[in-house]
Amino acid sequence: MTPPSTLPSLQQVILKGELSGWREVTSEVPQGSVLGPILFNLFITDLGTKSGSVLIKFADDTKLGGIANLEKDQDIIQEDLDDLVNWSNSNRMKFNSEKCKVMHLGINNKNFSYKLGTHQLEVTEEEKNLGVLVDHRMTMSRQCDMAVKRANVVLGCIRRGISSRDKEVLVPLYKALVRPHLEYCVQFWSPMFKKDEFKLEQVQRRATRMI
Repeated sequence: MTPPSTLPSLQQVILKGELSGWREVTSEVPQGSVLGPILFNLFITDLGTKSGSVLIKFADDTKLGGIANLEKDQDIIQEDLDDLVNWSNSNRMKFNSEKCKVMHLGINNKNFSYKLGTHQLEVTEEEKNLGVLVDHRMTMSRQCDMAVKRANVVLGCIRRGISSRDKEVLVPLYKALVRPHLEYCVQFWSPMFKKDEFKLEQVQRRATRMI
């Protein structure tokens, strides 16, 4: 809820009939509201409009990418980063520079360094994007391992917690609880190597042996 129009930048929360104190809303978009996502999209619609690089925005997750074979390419990307910083300062929505990192892709990558404001960006070899683990080699083996691990954990819980071994009981559980871990965004991280395909098939074989 928001206070009277005399204090437009404050909000308070009510929980089980108890009111919190008034707190400043620095971004002007309160979290948890029905209109929050729409207001946030309107708020950041002009973010990176002058960018010469590829800019991807998803909720509060922003990705900036480009090809940097020469120093002038590095300068273009750095200028785009500077524009993002200027936007964040103007709109009072600061980036968390500690969470911002650089991933270099390609064997012949020059591995240029970049800054976000005054913060030197750390180089990372793998990063999770919307639940998918991507590494600098783009092999997707780490994502495959993570998906298999999660699926096996759930499969183990089913094996220990469900006494029935009837097909009519286990197959729906497998489809609802296990298979989503193996299929989430698989169009993007589809296994490249036979060894990764084998790992995924092992989960299916394990589920089949339970029946």
